[in-house]
Amino acid sequence: MTKVRITVAGAGIIGLRHIEEIVASPNCTLASIVDPGPKAAEIAKKFGVPLYRSLSECFAKDKPEGMVIATPNQLHVEQGLECIRAGVPCLVEKPIAHTLEEGKRLVEAAEKANHKLLTGHHRPHSPILHKAVEIVKSGVLGQLVGVIGSAVFYKPDSEGYFDPPYEWRRQPGGGPILINMVHEVGNLRAMVGEIVAVQAFASNAARKFEVEDTVAINLRFANGALGSFLLSDAAASPRSWEQTSRENKQYATYPEEDAYVIMGTRGSLAVPTMRLKTYARDEDRSWFKPFKEETIDLERADPLARQILHFGEVIRGEAKPLVTGRDGLQNLRVVDAIAEAARTGRIVEISLH
Repeated sequence: MTKVRITVAGAGIIGLRHIEEIVASPNCTLASIVDPGPKAAEIAKKFGVPLYRSLSECFAKDKPEGMVIATPNQLHVEQGLECIRAGVPCLVEKPIAHTLEEGKRLVEAAEKANHKLLTGHHRPHSPILHKAVEIVKSGVLGQLVGVIGSAVFYKPDSEGYFDPPYEWRRQPGGGPILINMVHEVGNLRAMVGEIVAVQAFASNAARKFEVEDTVAINLRFANGALGSFLLSDAAASPRSWEQTSRENKQYATYPEEDAYVIMGTRGSLAVPTMRLKTYARDEDRSWFKPFKEETIDLERADPLARQILHFGEVIRGEAKPLVTGRDGLQNLRVVDAIAEAARTGRIVEISLH
């Protein structure tokens, strides 16, 4: 079977990860790279593919079958629209847009053109998340009551993370709400349900940047469940998906820690350790009675690799998008509401459309 030819726009940190996964993929091949930056030529040479300065140049000279857009957030919408005009299916890295209104413009244009637009939220491709969703949907937890979650970690002061050309991470829009919470929202929506209202407190007391470093969030779900979530990029703690899931080998891992506990009227599930505690019978439900305890077996796989495999299948018409542009837009809508709640101190209601 001929492999699907995919171009990557943006050869930065996440773009390079996509390049590596495309090269290793059984159903895709790297067609070219689009990046006007000085370091891109070296990367294109390393992987033996053409380098173009713009999408228009790429489309004019050697149009690929698919495009991964891994450029800065502000470029996502215009480049996505360019892919729509060229008829090239695209996977747009998260967040799908730098503002909610721009995200709507891109998604509506794609839907009008019946275009294959995917959002680069890779965690829905995780076997861990799939198993958690399967357990919740089985009904073993009973009626969902709530979720406690966290994404708390320490981003390095050194290694250039906050230094030029990445000083934008010190400014509004560059903090953990937009960069990190957008992933968590996707997980919460998958495991618990649609989020319909949020409250939030934000602080920059630890790093003292213009942007937040820590956020405490309350959530209300459409099914009546409630949630609390602590987000921080200045907390020396391993209770985050990256440091508990063991999916990305770049991170130190702590297999006994969890990022989420989902609770229902009959039991609870800790994720990603998959420790399940349930009452054997309804009449045993009491805090005086012991739980039946078990740990669910897991398959582990790299969700970024599975995402690229899936993108190739979507391009070939063998699968429907797992994470659509509309999904990416809803994740952005919730994150936007969290930022507004933190800024105003109000409860912010969230539309599902």
